[in-house]
Amino acid sequence: MTAIELEGLGKTHARGVVGLHALHLRIEPGELLVVLGPSGSGKSTLLRLIAGLDQPTTGHVRIGGQDVTGLPPHVRGVGLVFQTPALLPHLSVAENLAFPLRAGRVAAAAVAERVGELARRLELEPLLSRRPGTLSGGERQRAALGRAIARKPRVLLLDEPFSSLDPPLRAALREELIRTHLELGATTILVTHDQEEAMAVADRIAVLDHGRLLQCGPPRTLYNRPLDCFVARFIGSPRINFLNCRLRPLEHGVHVEVLETDPPLAWHAPLREDAPRDAIPAHATLGLRPEHVRIVLDPLGTNGAPSLAAVVERVEYAGNDQVAWLRAGTLRLCARMPAATSLSPSAEVQAALDVRQGIWFDQGGRAFEL
Repeated sequence: MTAIELEGLGKTHARGVVGLHALHLRIEPGELLVVLGPSGSGKSTLLRLIAGLDQPTTGHVRIGGQDVTGLPPHVRGVGLVFQTPALLPHLSVAENLAFPLRAGRVAAAAVAERVGELARRLELEPLLSRRPGTLSGGERQRAALGRAIARKPRVLLLDEPFSSLDPPLRAALREELIRTHLELGATTILVTHDQEEAMAVADRIAVLDHGRLLQCGPPRTLYNRPLDCFVARFIGSPRINFLNCRLRPLEHGVHVEVLETDPPLAWHAPLREDAPRDAIPAHATLGLRPEHVRIVLDPLGTNGAPSLAAVVERVEYAGNDQVAWLRAGTLRLCARMPAATSLSPSAEVQAALDVRQGIWFDQGGRAFEL
């Protein structure tokens, strides 16, 4: 297994446009790292620098302890899969799978054995004689994945390979990717803008925005302990709720008042013993995940949690659960609940807020603890 080390890796494009700010990151041997971010965040730039398709303006790329910054892609030991399958159109599927092996001067018998193995694993056997132009999108991506792993690369790089596929096919290929990753033991980097996909497959997620690495960690950490508002908003579906609040230190805690409700929703929050009282901001944002907003039809059912009267705007059925969008004055909230809960648009409910599970952000968007 092979580690990847990025040391101050940066890229400035023409006219001084920064694609990637100096980035320091270590991808552990055998790890599946997902690089997540919106369009233009620097995801593909990062992947192309690791692959050797582009050269960095600053910094170094080390693969397995070797500095490969100036080396071409074919000597880096990486397998590449792109959003658009890079198959040779004039060759059959079998010939595409064999191409990197023959280029590496692998013996003909070994090539045939490996092509057969890949065809069985990726369910390509009925397609081996066909050319890429006659295949469906999912079939082409399976063939592209097979070609990328034909030489059993030590590093596998995937640039949004499933983004153009329909949801069932995406799910199937995602499972195949995980199986392939585990069988090869290759250090794998998957670039995507789909946070649900990232949460499903990643050992760790690296979130980029405007070429900067905002946070890197296990999916559970990014979901429960985001470092800033951007990560909190980008991770999780439906999105996190944000409540604008006024904070006032008290003798034994903090008085919290939500600014968007009329009358104001207020409660007393405990304060950590070691928390500096003079560091508490006057205004802050409270982030609440949809599962921490509980709908109750009886005002007495809030169990003492801060609650407010709300009207149901719409309900989205999602299989085992459902998502309700609520309006309380100018405040809109999203709540997640079991699908068995009977709820209809225009219903008047109480929304109980589990503020103990909330995440606080200062006016600069950075997370802090009370």
